Amino acid sequence: MNSVMSIVPRASILLVEDDVRLAELVRGYLENNGFSVAIEGRGDAVAPRVKRESPDAIILDLGLPGKDGFGVCKQLRPEYANPILILTARDNDIDHVLGLELGADDYVVKPVEPRVLLARVNALLRRSKASPGETRVLRFGALVIETAARTAILRGQQLELSSNEFDLLVCLAVRAGQIQSRESLYRQLYHREYDGLDRTLDVRVSHLRRKLGDEAVNSERIKTVWGQGYLFVPTAW
Repeated sequence: MNSVMSIVPRASILLVEDDVRLAELVRGYLENNGFSVAIEGRGDAVAPRVKRESPDAIILDLGLPGKDGFGVCKQLRPEYANPILILTARDNDIDHVLGLELGADDYVVKPVEPRVLLARVNALLRRSKASPGETRVLRFGALVIETAARTAILRGQQLELSSNEFDLLVCLAVRAGQIQSRESLYRQLYHREYDGLDRTLDVRVSHLRRKLGDEAVNSERIKTVWGQGYLFVPTAW
């Protein structure tokens, strides 16, 4: 297996996996590509370790002793802002959507090519880090988005957005008034092609609308244009 240099060298990862052999294989590959990887085999031990070690990202299995991955994700998300990637053998829409609803940033099904897992981890870490060169402020009425600080303020209150939700908001806002297709947004956010089936983007839009107070049946701020994509309405704030 050829080694690929990590884009984010020495980032720390907590790998939550009770299959010892698989955990060691994944750790070996990621460490060969510049990461520092710690392994935890019990779901109920994750939160204390995260509090102590503050990893840059978590790779999380669902079938764990002590507490399953869904419970871990739900427990962590209110306090942990860094990426959570679910890595599981469960390949069904219900689990996929539930994982995203509980705050996971990505959902990868086993078995997965190591290069693909590495790419997904790197993509999550890139999006979670502020880019010092980006010093743009976007203003739409009561909404202020500061891209360098990665903050969004609505009616004077800072919104509690995940890294993915903030990136989605910026992608929509920088092209305010223009319809953006799912395919385009998917490429910008996830750096891969949309397969027509993945529900990740729709779940993210739903989360973002909820936090923006835009949950009505006919959303006024982020509109769904059927058959075309999503529209950020610049005059609705």
